[in-house]
This record gives sequence, C-alpha cells and structure tokens, in this order.
Amino acid sequence: MTSPTQAPERTEAHEPHPYIGGRNAALRALTGWRMEWPGAPRVVILTGSPGTGCSRLLTGFLMLCDPEYRKGLELDALDPATVPPDLPAPAVPSIAGLTAAQTLWLLADHYELSATRTADIFPELGQLPLSGRPVTIVMPDVDRAGPVRGTGEPAQVVRDVLKPLAAIESIRLLADVPREFAVELAEGLPPGVAQIIDLDAPEWADPKGLVLQAEALLNPQFGAPELPFTTEPDARRALAEAIARHAGDGAGSRLTVHLAVQSILMHPEGFDPADASQLPGSIGEVLDLHAQRLDTHPRTLRQILAPLALAEGDGLPVHLLTPLASAVAERDMSEDMARGMLLIAPFIRRIERAGEGIPEDERTLLGLQHPGIAEAVRAGIPDVPGAQARIAMELLEAVPHQDWAKAGAYVRDRIAGHTLEAGLLPRLLTDPGLFAHAEPVRLRAAVEAVPPEQLDAPARTYLRTAPLLTRTQAPAILRAALLETAFVEDGLPEYAAVLRRIVPELPWHTLWSVPVAGVDAVTIGKLPPSAAASDSAAEAPAKQEPPESAPLAVAVSAVPQGTPGSSPLKADDPKASAVLVQDLATGSVIDADPTQILRLSDDERATGPLGFSRGADYVRVWRRGEQKGDEKIVTALISATPFTGTDLSPDGILLVATESGVKALQIRPAQPYATTARRSVPDPQAAEPEPVQAPEPKPEAAQAPQAPGPDAHPTA
Repeated sequence: MTSPTQAPERTEAHEPHPYIGGRNAALRALTGWRMEWPGAPRVVILTGSPGTGCSRLLTGFLMLCDPEYRKGLELDALDPATVPPDLPAPAVPSIAGLTAAQTLWLLADHYELSATRTADIFPELGQLPLSGRPVTIVMPDVDRAGPVRGTGEPAQVVRDVLKPLAAIESIRLLADVPREFAVELAEGLPPGVAQIIDLDAPEWADPKGLVLQAEALLNPQFGAPELPFTTEPDARRALAEAIARHAGDGAGSRLTVHLAVQSILMHPEGFDPADASQLPGSIGEVLDLHAQRLDTHPRTLRQILAPLALAEGDGLPVHLLTPLASAVAERDMSEDMARGMLLIAPFIRRIERAGEGIPEDERTLLGLQHPGIAEAVRAGIPDVPGAQARIAMELLEAVPHQDWAKAGAYVRDRIAGHTLEAGLLPRLLTDPGLFAHAEPVRLRAAVEAVPPEQLDAPARTYLRTAPLLTRTQAPAILRAALLETAFVEDGLPEYAAVLRRIVPELPWHTLWSVPVAGVDAVTIGKLPPSAAASDSAAEAPAKQEPPESAPLAVAVSAVPQGTPGSSPLKADDPKASAVLVQDLATGSVIDADPTQILRLSDDERATGPLGFSRGADYVRVWRRGEQKGDEKIVTALISATPFTGTDLSPDGILLVATESGVKALQIRPAQPYATTARRSVPDPQAAEPEPVQAPEPKPEAAQAPQAPGPDAHPTA
C-alpha cells in the first residue's frame, strides 16, 4: 500500500478537491491518518502561519469524513488516495471562544461521559469503545480558543487538553494548532506516533493549487465581474500564475492570493495585469497596494482597520468604528471614514444579528475577514498597549452616566480584554457595577490573566466568586446579589453598599457575615431582654434601642468547643458541641445562657410571608400563597460550598451556614407588617415557647440542578 507521505502526485485524470483546489500531499497524509494506514501516525498536528490555509484544508478534509456531506461530492473524480473510507464522523468540538475546561466538558457531553471532575474525563475517554474502533477527535482552530484574546488560552488548550488526549493510546487525534505549540504537542510521544504537517514548509508546498485558487477567484463563472483579464481564459490563467508567483507558497500565501484578487476585482480601475509592481507578496503588501490604487495613504487604511484588528470577539458594532479609529490614530477620522467603506471593503465582513435582546445599534458587526489581516495590521501599530489604552478610554466614555446596566454589550463585556492588553485592567477592577453586569466568563478569564499581586481586594473578591457565577450562569441581578454577599464576607461593606445603591432590585441585603469554622447547624431563636448581654447593645445610641419588653432575635450556631465567643453545652465533655449566639440583625456575639434562648413556635413561623427549601448548595425562598400550591419563588441563594444549616425568621431574615462561616440576609422586598431587623421576632402569641436546644445537623440534600453546557460543570 502506498505511504501517505510518499504517494505520487495526482495525474490530470483526477479532479482537485472542489473546496480546497489542491493540497493533495497534505490530503493524502490526513487520509492515511483516517484510514490507519501502516506506518501512519496516530496523532497529526496541522500548523502554519495565519493565512496559509490550515482551516480551509481541515474543512475540506472534514467534508470527506462526514457521511452525509460525502453524498454531494463526486468522490470517483478525486484522487483515491485523498478520499478516506466511509466511517462514522469524528468528534469535532467547536472550541472558538472556549476555555480549556469548557473544551473538555464539550467532549464529555459529546460522549455522554459520567465524569463529574475534569480529571475523570481522560480516563473515561480512554475506556470508551466506539464500534470497536479507537475514538477519533478533530480539534480545529485552537488559535481561536479563549473568551479573551490576551489570556493565552490556546497554550492552555494545548497543555491541558491536547497533550493528555495525545497520550491516550486509544485516541486518534488531529489538531490544528499555532506553530509555536506544534513541537510542544509532539514532545513526549513515542517515535512515529505524531506527525507535524507545517503548510509553510517546502515539503507540503502546493504551487499548482495556489494558481488554481487564484484562477477560480478570477473566473466570472464563480462570481467575478466580467473584465478583460477575467473573461479571456489565457489572460485569466496568466494573471493567476503571476499573482500566485508573487505570493509565493509560504507564510500567508493563500490569504495573500485571496485578498489580492478581491482588491483587484473591487477596484479594477487603473490595474494593469502586466505591471508586476502591482502584485503583492504578503498580506501587508496587499493592504498598501490597495490603498495606493485608491489614492489613499496606506497609513489611513491601517488606521481604519486598527480597531477591528484590536477588537475582541466577532467584531465591533458599526457605530463604534469611527470613534475607536479616531482614538487609535489620535486624530479625527470622521472624514476618512465617510469615504472609507470602498477602501476597507476587501478586508472586512459584516455580521447581521437578530434577536429581541439586541439593540438596534448593535445588530450589525464589522470584523476582519481573517485573523491574518489582524496580525498584519497589528504588526504596523508602533504601540499596541497604548492603542488599546486609548480604545479603553473611548469605551469608558460610551458608558451612559457610568451606569454599566445601560452600557452596550460590546462595551460592557469586552472592555476587560482591551484594558488587559493595555496593562490597565487592575485599575478597572474597582467598579462593582462592572463586576455585576459584565459577562462573567469573559471577565473572569481576563482577571485570571492578571498577576495576583496586582489585584486589589475588590478584584480578589470577584475572582473568588467568579467560579460560582460562571458555573450557575447567573443573570445580572443574581450576580450582583452574590457579589454583594461576597463583599460583606470579605470585609468590604462599602462595595456591597454600592451594589445596593446601583441595583435597587437586589433580592436580598446581607446584614452580616462571620467566618466561623466547623458550623454544624443553625437556628433562629429569641432571647428575653433580661438575658441578653450584647456588646453592641451597650455601644449603640439609646435612641436606637427597641423597647425593653421586646425579645431579641438571635442566631444560634452549633460550633466546636473553643470557638471564640461560644458557650459549651456540656462543660465536662470536651467533645460536645458548643453554641455561638449572635444578634440576628447585627451579628454581634451575645454572652447568653443557651438555656434562656427560646425556640420559635410553629405558629410564629407560619405568621411570616416567606418559606424556604434547601438543597446541598442552594436555598430557595418562596412566598406563601393563599392556598397550597400558590407559592412563588422569590429568590435562590447559591453557594460554592454545601450549606450546613439554614433557617428563616418570620420577617424574612435568612440565616445560613457553611463549613466556613455564618451569615444573615434580609430577603427583599420587605413586608409592610414586618418588624425591624434587630427585633426580628414578634412577641409570643400562642403556646409558651420551649427553650432552644443545640441545633442538629440536617441531612445532606440533593445537589441543585445546574444549567446545561460545558461551563455549568464543576471544575476539578
């Protein structure tokens, strides 16, 4: 059987691949990998410079691997050595914009694995039978991984996903990776297991395919306008050969040819096919020659394209292009933009978006046609961090009244990426409004890319809370509420207060939070005034003191003996629990005899308008209805660690504990007939309350259901 890397060149009897138009040597190698030819590698690493054609080659190959798509191709006309057998389609996860962890969970979901940790995914993949054949995975566009460009996520995907996959002997892997990671991915594998296909290398050159590409782009049969050098076959062929010859067959050649033809066809006036000086040899030369043919300075074209080259995601809303181009150029670009659409037309793409939640001015995005264009434009920017800083300042100006709730989606969700590359992100991470309203996956990725020593306390609180926000896919109001609690927990009440002010619809206000280790359970009780000895009560102004006849609502926690401020239940038993008594409204520790604390009666609990139910890591609060079954969910408190105790007072103070602490939250909106938070329990009305006992730990509840999707899974 013919070796995949030494197969003879195709004869004229074979048609080129209808989508690729060449690359037969590389196609043979990929087909050998797919067919498991003798001596074929188990791991193939496809690489090359931006614009060399890696993505196009991989797309064309996957057409041949898809059983349904094959039906529309004339396979008999192709070189048999480039046509893989009809096998089940490989797994092809779309990882653009995803983190390494999300990519793993995407694979786990595809193969319906039972793993609950990322560490369990690889062993389960290694044991996964698929019709008796090894598992086949194709990983395209690794260079586009990550929700934020500057976080280095492609490197993480290579190290945390691809290298472990390549090490599993039962997996056949084909990955399209940036060149700087190709050798690293192959390292450590036994000889012959991995093959690197670098499309910039001479052994994979395809000069005939490059000519075919240019000729097809110039052909009116495929959409080119009718011009003397497009309608006459010999002239078209001669121009195609000249364009391909100048582009060469190395770095960026496929993109150079494509852009050169588009530039010529969009503005053929003044183009002379016989003038070799009008033919580019690189992507950068395409930009410069196109500007010159339109009587524009090349710098102007690059300045207009610069915001698109520096943009995050799919592109910029149209209305942002002019102000951001002016910011980068440090001059008013309005006049240039007014006549600039023909100038930039060969290099951009429009993305039209629909949906009720998309404002009119953000429905149309402009992006560059290819990352290779962005790389060429960025290479010409003398100070990329400085340009990003000016973009970030312009985006900040676009926030109405500095209210992030009213900011456009691009400004709100993408400004972190710009400030990260500018080196200014730590300065931005002091705004609680941004924390609450920015899309958490992107903001978390950007914050995690900042060295920890550069982060101030608010950013560290956000970073601690971000896994909970991304795992649960919480909406903005719930994100704000969870962050409000986190700021109180971390001793940053001023930031919690800002969130209460700018998000008035918060479902709760956190009254207090105390770090206490080993809390087993909590309950709410009340203490007669004569039995209370609160330090805070002595310090509070007299006018704030409630009537002496009112009992004091208290939080009672079961804690290990020796916990500061606690009272042992059995002084002679060092293993017995102790109780920590706190003012329910303030969290102040109260030196009280536990036997003096009274439980709430069932009637007292029933007087409150709210009830609750608890799972392992969530507490749902619901409003009672007039009849059973009429209850409505008010809110849900979610925790990164399991709850160990929960209780709810009649006037809506939720007391919760985890293994690390206790906190009290006032559920909102407050009821008209609710009492003050400090005296949170009304006077007894029914049976005489019983003295409170040490709260008993409740049984573990089922895990709260989580939203589907890769980021909803727990991390390792």
